[in-house]
Amino acid sequence: MRTLLVLLITGALHAQIPLQDARNTEIPNTDTHFTARTYKTLEEWQAWRAHLRKQILSAAGLLPMPPKSPLHPQIFGRIENQTYSIEKVLLETLPGYYLGGNLYRPLMPAPPGGFPAIVSPHGHWTYGRLEHTLLASVPARCINLAQQGYVVFCYDMVGYNDTVQTPHDFGSPAEQLWDFGSLALQLWNSIRAVDFLESLSGVNAARIGATGASGGGTQTFLLAAVDDRIQYSAPVNMISAIMQGGGICENAPNLRLDTFNVEIAAMMAPRPMIMVSATGDWTKNSFAEEFPAVRAIYELYDRAANVESMYQDAPHNYNQVAREAVYRFFGKHVLGESDAAKFKERGIRLEQLQDMLALHNRTLPANALDYAGIFTQWVRTAETLVREITDKNQLREMMEFALGAEWPERVVSEAKGEKILFGRPGRGDRVAGIWFQGEGRKVLFIHPNGAEAARQSPKFEALVRTGRPIYAIDAFQTGAAVEPRDRDAKMFLTFNRSDDANRVQDILTVLRWLDAPDVELVGVGKAAVWCQFAAALSRRKVMLNADVGNFTGTDQEYVDGFFVPGIQRAGGLRVARLLSGNREP
Repeated sequence: MRTLLVLLITGALHAQIPLQDARNTEIPNTDTHFTARTYKTLEEWQAWRAHLRKQILSAAGLLPMPPKSPLHPQIFGRIENQTYSIEKVLLETLPGYYLGGNLYRPLMPAPPGGFPAIVSPHGHWTYGRLEHTLLASVPARCINLAQQGYVVFCYDMVGYNDTVQTPHDFGSPAEQLWDFGSLALQLWNSIRAVDFLESLSGVNAARIGATGASGGGTQTFLLAAVDDRIQYSAPVNMISAIMQGGGICENAPNLRLDTFNVEIAAMMAPRPMIMVSATGDWTKNSFAEEFPAVRAIYELYDRAANVESMYQDAPHNYNQVAREAVYRFFGKHVLGESDAAKFKERGIRLEQLQDMLALHNRTLPANALDYAGIFTQWVRTAETLVREITDKNQLREMMEFALGAEWPERVVSEAKGEKILFGRPGRGDRVAGIWFQGEGRKVLFIHPNGAEAARQSPKFEALVRTGRPIYAIDAFQTGAAVEPRDRDAKMFLTFNRSDDANRVQDILTVLRWLDAPDVELVGVGKAAVWCQFAAALSRRKVMLNADVGNFTGTDQEYVDGFFVPGIQRAGGLRVARLLSGNREP
């Protein structure tokens, strides 16, 4: 990587350091109007796609993936209706945690290799997977797909229908440290739903697709982004540049750092996908904005024909018009049938709710955990998984994704007297500080109240007297001129790094600019914790001089003093010490 080794003060570089830190002035949120970036080459896109895949998995607490325990599928209550059957399903997606759903199967003979299959998440409809209205009928799409020759598994969002061991919306600050929330469980359940379909006799495991609308559309494109077993998809009324998802289950912390749903949906490329949109919701601009942006990614693969768009004048929906568009698309790409007349929706027989619910007149298995038990198990599984990892590069990567941090490719600076500014080109950050010339090993001094407070520190004054070069900075949101930051923006942590994560980044930015071996990194007070994590991620070995004091790495200490979602899932203080060369506590 390129390095900036000297202090650069030209006007051109000055323009790269903004007058205000963009991390305070530009606060993306779920209602921001995003603009799609242009990728000039397939290689450029694929590198970013690989990054995004890990970012999604990290935000969902699935980096690395937990072990897959036996699903112990319970399939029962079979109903046959001439051309298809419906069964109730309970899957143990984690030990003691159960996902409910319905399995729809064709009664026609299976083709050579088995039936194609579809996982079908439902979205935020009142009756979940049993919603049946003109705007959205989940049973209608599942029955019609089964009649067309697909095995369909329709499963619950967390907190809906039979999946009742947690509420639908949850994720306290302590839980966020472990990436535990409704999005995490839902994405995991979707992955396990694919495992379930693969295990069924008569299913072609190489031909599995996904479709859902609204929140189910979000689940569809997130699953397709991280699981290449999804070979065709139809996310309905959710791929938008102007609204990224209104529910907590669609907005885990760190999920959309430096990205948005259009890019996540484009990760389906070059596999076939149809984008369904409507005039009456946040997909209203699809023809002008979202569809061209996604098609541009498919064009990089020379597979533009694999993505299609359907647009109708309607409110937010997965109505019959939308469903028939999806049937035609799947029919063409999966069944090899282009006759649209064969995909007109048939009327359905609607079953009684009690005949569809897996827990009607039943209780969960005896080993079912309560909410607290599920969280406890999630934490224990994560701790075990991370302790088994010996590859420091893998541990460092996990920590980088939790912090949303990078070892910058390039850092620019501007100095005037003892004042100095740092920034990363294209990032919009502005890190102010002071510096003193000298000879010998460089010192980077971090005080929790900024550079001027550092100057008053006896420890800083003693270092200055040694004649060594010394730098002190206003790490993010410290110093005399702290700028306001709108932390109340919708789903703030989904799109924006926490203050403490940005402080670690600022330290890394200056270490990268110094670009010297064995810089002495000094942290005092609570800034010692920031330095500990920065030292762990530095690509240059540092001499860490930072006593974290009574900070032992408990959840409450992180919530109160170093709040970074996912930091515990990535190994927390133990891994930070390991990576920085300190002994494990």
